[in-house]
Amino acid sequence: MQRTAAGLSAGARASEAELVDRARGRDEAALREIMQTNNRRLYRLARSILRSDSEAEDVVQETYVRAFTHLDGFRGEAGLSTWLSRIAINEALGRARSRKLHVELGALPEEALHAQIIQFPVSPAGDPERTMAQREIQRVVERAIDQLPDLFRMVFVARVMEGMNIEETADLLGVKPETVKTRLHRARTMLRENVEKEIGPVVMDAFPFAGWRCERLTEAVLKRLGIGG
Repeated sequence: MQRTAAGLSAGARASEAELVDRARGRDEAALREIMQTNNRRLYRLARSILRSDSEAEDVVQETYVRAFTHLDGFRGEAGLSTWLSRIAINEALGRARSRKLHVELGALPEEALHAQIIQFPVSPAGDPERTMAQREIQRVVERAIDQLPDLFRMVFVARVMEGMNIEETADLLGVKPETVKTRLHRARTMLRENVEKEIGPVVMDAFPFAGWRCERLTEAVLKRLGIGG
C-alpha cells in the first residue's frame, strides 16, 4: 500500500483532506470528529509540558480555535494530527515560558538523570477495594510521569502513551530519531523500577480525556466558533 511522508495511506490522506474541507466550511460534524479524534493526544502533550490539568485543557481549546480559524494554513505536508500537535506544543511552551518554566527542547540538562520517582505500596491480592486502589495507582503514575524531566516526559508521553512512532515523534519535537530513542530509554529507566513493573498496562489509561470532559471541551470550542445550538 502506498504511504505518504506523513505516514498515512493514500486513501486515509484523501479522507483527511475531505474532512478538512468540510471543517473549512464550518461543518459541525467534521469539527466534532476532528476534536474527538485529537482531544486526548493534544491534552496529554500540553499536560506533559505544563503539568496542570486546567492549563492543558485551556491549551487544547485555544489550539482548536486557532486551527479552525486558520485552516487555510493547513497544506497537508504533515498529517492533521501532527499539525494540531505542533500548535498545541507551541501554545503550551509559550505559557510555560510566561510563568518562567522554560522548556528547552534542544539541550539535556545535567540534572536530568536524577529524577525522583514516587514510591507506592502494592495492594494485597484479592483486595475488595481493588478498583479504588487502581485509581490511586493511576494517580501515582500520573505524579511519577510529572516527575520526569521535561525532555524525557514529552518523549515518553508521545511514544508510550500516545503510540506515536519514532519518526513522527522526532518530527513533532524537532529532534533526531536517535535522540528520541535515547530519551525514551532514559525515561523508561527512571520509571521502570517504581512504576512500570508494578502496574504494567495501567499506564496507558493515565491522563484520560474522554466522556464528559471530551464532550465539554468540544461544545466549548463550537460555542466560541458560533456553531451549533
